[in-house]
Amino acid sequence: MPTEPLPPELARAAAGRDYIKTSEFARACGIAAQTARKNVCLSGECYGIRPTKVGNRLLWPVAEIAALLNRGRT
Repeated sequence: MPTEPLPPELARAAAGRDYIKTSEFARACGIAAQTARKNVCLSGECYGIRPTKVGNRLLWPVAEIAALLNRGRT
């Protein structure tokens, strides 16, 4: 599967990581972090992206976020 180019704001947030925190995901998507958490609680995903739960945290895959953000730029 080809990887999507990272938008500049996501590249800065990710800083080379494969997963980012909920606050970073929310900032990249332009929503409140609590909105992302609520969507995961209600449906298991936010904008079609399912986070990985590690302990108390939700970690969001950078590759899927890049694909989401690049959809609007075609």
